[in-house]
Amino acid sequence: MSWIFYALLSALCFGLRGVLYQWTSQKTMNRNLMLCGVFFTGFLVSIFILLFQKAPLDISTSHILVGASMGVLSFSANASLYKGYAVGKASLVSVLAGLPPLIVVILAFLLWNETLTTIQLWSFFIIFVGIYLIRYSNDLSLTDLKGAQWGLLAALFFGLNDIMGKQSTRVEADMFVTLLLMFGVGSLLFLLSWLANRHSRNQNTEELSWSSVRTFNLGMLVGITNIAGMVAILTAFATGPTGMVSALSALNLVVVLLYTRFFLHIPFRFLELLGIGFAMAGLVLLRLF
Repeated sequence: MSWIFYALLSALCFGLRGVLYQWTSQKTMNRNLMLCGVFFTGFLVSIFILLFQKAPLDISTSHILVGASMGVLSFSANASLYKGYAVGKASLVSVLAGLPPLIVVILAFLLWNETLTTIQLWSFFIIFVGIYLIRYSNDLSLTDLKGAQWGLLAALFFGLNDIMGKQSTRVEADMFVTLLLMFGVGSLLFLLSWLANRHSRNQNTEELSWSSVRTFNLGMLVGITNIAGMVAILTAFATGPTGMVSALSALNLVVVLLYTRFFLHIPFRFLELLGIGFAMAGLVLLRLF
């Protein structure tokens, strides 16, 4: 089943993106400008590929709406996640932001009556438990729910973005037209956010050790992993069950964990190891049956 390969490839790419996000989070730079660079790379790559496509493009209003909405949703999801981390407890926000696969399964059933086979359902459940154990392994205290609303909003927007990604394949939109619109709208929104906030006290230029040019260029470099992940996940959505693709893609967490263990030398916690075990067991079950 090639969709499994592409879903796992998207997890690898998004995991590498997560590693780079983790690294950049330790630097004093403007996040909106960095993310603008991330999206702008996707925009440029999409233009380049479309220019060299020989087949004529069939672009309809539905194709445009899907791609543009993905840009708005991606921007909203990232903005909500960063806001949650800024005002709330990171572990709580992270756990709530892990809900997209569940949201995607529910919406795919309600919108398209898409169901999973028994084996796929068990695999989804085992993988989802694994993902949640990894996220829950942080020092989580449910007595402090500050920032919870932003975590839930991030999960909703990420889930809706996956749904719209699947919808782009259902309306047979050209992948790179979809990505051109998504990354174009997203980079524009992040640019506007940077322009609106760059003179605020929290983003004062004197407080940032990274220049605007350096920040944007780094974002463009990170954007290579992002565009690769999006191409992989849209390819998986074309033939795979929406919920399963979303769940497998969420295994990018494992890549980040491996980075923190072997490069930052942060030991695994018991729940993290248990979560990885559950995720691997779900993958084996899905692959064997």
